Amino acid sequence: MVKVIDSHYLTITAIVTVVYQLIFFVITALFKFDQVTDFAGSSNFVILAVLTLVLKGTWHFRQVVLTSLVVVWGLRLGMFLLMRILKWGEDRRFDEMRENMGKLVVFWTFQAVWVWTVSLPVTLVNASNGGRLFQPADVIGWTMWVAGFLVEAIADQQKLLFKNRQENKGRWCDVGLWKYSRHPNYFGEMLLWWGIYVASLPVLRGAEYLVIVGPIFLTLLLFFVSGIPLLEESADKKHGNLGAYRHYKKTTSPLILLPRGVYGYLPKWCKTVFLFEFPLYSKNLPQETTV
Repeated sequence: MVKVIDSHYLTITAIVTVVYQLIFFVITALFKFDQVTDFAGSSNFVILAVLTLVLKGTWHFRQVVLTSLVVVWGLRLGMFLLMRILKWGEDRRFDEMRENMGKLVVFWTFQAVWVWTVSLPVTLVNASNGGRLFQPADVIGWTMWVAGFLVEAIADQQKLLFKNRQENKGRWCDVGLWKYSRHPNYFGEMLLWWGIYVASLPVLRGAEYLVIVGPIFLTLLLFFVSGIPLLEESADKKHGNLGAYRHYKKTTSPLILLPRGVYGYLPKWCKTVFLFEFPLYSKNLPQETTV
């Protein structure tokens, strides 16, 4: 066991995250090379998980399993996003940032906060002695992670194949899992990180339960900041005047996988309260014209 600054490894993980993100920020700022952005975020999760596991050195089954889950998720997502952006050539999110240092600083700062905060459950598990023996929360959390990982990976691959076909140029993706959710990849990501939190519960004590801020932060980020709102705005501006798109949006859940025949007939209040169809997601949708 190695104690570095504090016994929960909160300080060392914060320092490592800031330094790691700073390196990629400098590369982006100096060379206008933003293709490594998503890889920098995903791989940072892997580094923190492995670092804290090795520093503690107890190798409890719970620590090994959760670290492995983070490594598998981070490597899969990081390599997928890196290969995709290298093929596409540029990241449109940075069109307004490349010449605006202020916005670039805010983005990379936010990414560092995202990595450190969402990693908190794994960090505290690895900083502990592993907790009690096998618990129901372990099985529940691991099951949630597996389901979320599969949904995210399958959705990513389905959308990539859809976009790579020339006949689909300019169309919105509505195949596979995308028939049941407008953002199945985000549903999978939320589910797997909530699963990691659930699997960490047998270890947590007292104030340590506050690591729930990790999955909450991720959920709020995808719901209201850089996830669903940005993609909904982009799609609405591109396709908002098309009847087929409006029908797709009206009958397809924004997040949770549901058959269109079910979702499309639910009342608006039910969609908003229980299925996260927030008004924010349609603020850029052109108003329907009546004749």
